[in-house]
Amino acid sequence: MSACLWPGNNPMMQLYHDQEWCRPSHDDSYLFEMLTLEGAQSGLSWNIVLSKREEYKRAFRNFDIVYCSKLSDEELEGIRTQYNVIKHQLKLKSVRSNALAVLKIQLEFGSFSNFLWRYTDFKPIINHWELDGQIPAQTSLSEQISKDLKRRSFKFVGSVTVYSFMQAIGMVDDHVRSCPHHTNNR
Repeated sequence: MSACLWPGNNPMMQLYHDQEWCRPSHDDSYLFEMLTLEGAQSGLSWNIVLSKREEYKRAFRNFDIVYCSKLSDEELEGIRTQYNVIKHQLKLKSVRSNALAVLKIQLEFGSFSNFLWRYTDFKPIINHWELDGQIPAQTSLSEQISKDLKRRSFKFVGSVTVYSFMQAIGMVDDHVRSCPHHTNNR
């Protein structure tokens, strides 16, 4: 069996591919973490973001949604200067605004997970790509979710970012068919 090619020989990327990517998660803290990291990636490589993941966890208290929702501008500036995170001010402010939006969704839907997974009838979409190059950067569903998230005041949730997020949380399995980590091969 041949695995997906995109992680290359990078051990950190390979570990993420093997243990997390396209594996369904319903844990709101993890979902918020991946939304934050995917938003931080916008315009950058996933390798850069993954290399800063532990710093993000430290800075945002393991992506505690309530904590992040209460961060002041001064605290966000402190995170920008004191932690090895992406220094983009608007991306850092989006952590707070997205946390506030997640809290509203939790009140309305019971969990962030319920809100997201209802788009796929609470089941992952299992694709059967032959080659990495066939995997889309976005879909009509990621466009729909993106628009809904934006209406709910989320930031850094364009359609491409949302599709990467969907892969990250396992709403979509985009491992190539021959990859040992594809749902049908596990």
